[in-house]
Amino acid sequence: MHEEIPRDLLHTVVAEYEARPYRELAGLIGEPDVRTVRGRDGREYQIEVEAIWHDQPGGTIRVVGAIDDGSLPSLPLSEEFLATPEGKFISES
Repeated sequence: MHEEIPRDLLHTVVAEYEARPYRELAGLIGEPDVRTVRGRDGREYQIEVEAIWHDQPGGTIRVVGAIDDGSLPSLPLSEEFLATPEGKFISES
């Protein structure tokens, strides 16, 4: 899989989550977002974004996004960030 197109698609979706406040991200824990998007190359990509507690409930939230085109051998690309209860965002990518 050529990485530029899926990386751009994934970054766009993860950026949507970075724009959300901590409280909203906490409400998404246990509710993964799975969607299929078409890239400018005409291929379909599956993107999954999930919010999980980083170490303990009520603490920092880890948001992880991954994208894959379903081809073999293909490793999914990922991007993630941390959101603290104080509203700080820390990029992990």
